[in-house]
Amino acid sequence: MATFKLNINQKSYEVEADPQTPLLWVIRDELGLTGTKYGCGIAQCGACTVHLNGTAVRSCSIPVSAGASQQITTIEGLSEDNSHPVQKAWLDVQAPQCGYCQSGQIMSAAALLDRNPNPSDDDIDQAMSGNICRCGTYTRIRKAIHLASNEISNGSK
Repeated sequence: MATFKLNINQKSYEVEADPQTPLLWVIRDELGLTGTKYGCGIAQCGACTVHLNGTAVRSCSIPVSAGASQQITTIEGLSEDNSHPVQKAWLDVQAPQCGYCQSGQIMSAAALLDRNPNPSDDDIDQAMSGNICRCGTYTRIRKAIHLASNEISNGSK
């Protein structure tokens, strides 16, 4: 066991954990931030996506030791009131069905729009390819990303 200082959603936390414990379990079990979901455990489905220094990563495959002293953002930190353009667009186009994958989808989409505010369909497909939606709402997800892109381009973020 070791002690790690984590910066999650602009708040500082100190946790004691085995250095190889996946960041996902520390976020969910130790800190109670349950918006980040467990899906596959092997970084293939995207349900556990968080931002590490602004980059979308799969928290099930990142050890807590790698997250120490980094800037981590979970779905709870994207906005306090669901006002982030991606979150608003998700609701506007009714992207989720079961909703299980949505926090990972939203986090991947937000990271995409941070680095490319006007993505093409191909850009979206490539950026979102690691996020699996069991309900198959990919068309609505792409539509929501374009809607969020338009909102960002018009000055909201």
